[in-house]
Amino acid sequence: MVALPEINRHKTHAVKVRSVTIGNTAPVVVQSMTNTDTTDVNATFAQVKDLFLAGSEIVRITVNNDEAALAVIQLRNRLDKEGLDVPLIGCFHYKGHTLLKDHPDLAETLDKYRINPGNVGFGKKRDLQYEQMIETAIKYNKPVRIGVNWGSLDNELALKMMDENANRSQPLTADTVMRETLVQSTLISAQKAEEIGLAANKIILSAKVSRVQDLVAVYQALAERSNYALHLGLTEAGMGSKGIVATALGEGLLLQQGIGDTIRASLTPEPNGDRSLEVKVCREMLQALGLRSFMPEVTACPGCGRTTSTVFQELAQSVQCYIDAKMHGWVKDYPGVETMKVAVMGCIVNGPGESKHADIGISLPGTGESSAAPVFIDGKKACTLRGSNIADQFQQLVEEYVKTHYGAKE
Repeated sequence: MVALPEINRHKTHAVKVRSVTIGNTAPVVVQSMTNTDTTDVNATFAQVKDLFLAGSEIVRITVNNDEAALAVIQLRNRLDKEGLDVPLIGCFHYKGHTLLKDHPDLAETLDKYRINPGNVGFGKKRDLQYEQMIETAIKYNKPVRIGVNWGSLDNELALKMMDENANRSQPLTADTVMRETLVQSTLISAQKAEEIGLAANKIILSAKVSRVQDLVAVYQALAERSNYALHLGLTEAGMGSKGIVATALGEGLLLQQGIGDTIRASLTPEPNGDRSLEVKVCREMLQALGLRSFMPEVTACPGCGRTTSTVFQELAQSVQCYIDAKMHGWVKDYPGVETMKVAVMGCIVNGPGESKHADIGISLPGTGESSAAPVFIDGKKACTLRGSNIADQFQQLVEEYVKTHYGAKE
């Protein structure tokens, strides 16, 4: 017998971010980030709302000047008025220490701070300004994501590591040194935060790179050397299928090893594109790995020469759209419906078999086959559909299945 590989989560500290728990035994959390000008409260509110409703459990926003700091207060008030309990992360670069000091309401309002040790300051000011931000987090009881990025590494540490490598009898590759610098910078910054007084269960680490193999190597090292909660992200993943594939591969490989407590798909959006695509990618990645269930899965074949008709393609699309439209109500009234498996297949080759494996499935006739569509429910043939309204008939069967198989809340 072939056993299903178990995903044993890497044991990390549990970090509370507003109403969301990150790490330890909590489910992997989906995160996203706005790309609006934070000072445009209307646009930022609309995007945060869209991301949250799409399934982003935490949203990060840029706080880069005084106007943005003031806008965060307005944003939080509007979200609260609409009952949108989404945690907001403030992303700081260069001026974070000043903004948090000058705007105590901002420091109190944000649910988490994101600090990049590579750009909190330069020279002698760096350590002082980093310490000021950590002390603010302690004062307001806020968690911190210490987010190192290979595009803004600590220059002093990087030079030190390169010099040490140059003096080796057998120098390591530049990529190896870069990865080790990332890991050490992240862990040193976390250790400094703890020395200042920030508890380990208030720290989340990230070390962002833009190549899949680098991502895997760096996070494997972080997981091996620490028990901090880890945020996964392939920085500058790219646009379209390139960004989606690279993100799914890199983060998927780590999640399969039990590494990662919160994730983001840092996709470059198309002009005027839907920002919530990055949320969809994360949710589908977690569902594909069996780590979480968000929506019923619709299995559909790709089609071949046996399925020259577009009927099964149209049916698969209509079933998916139907489920998407119904889920808002189903998820409230029928807990567990998100685990339902539906199959829409195009011919008799694999159709009946796939349909039997699903909770409910239909096998449409292929080219030249008898114009009958058997429906299978819980592995057994339940009926055969015929006629021009098969889509409506099948959707009604799906509706009945949901109502009879998933208990309504009292």
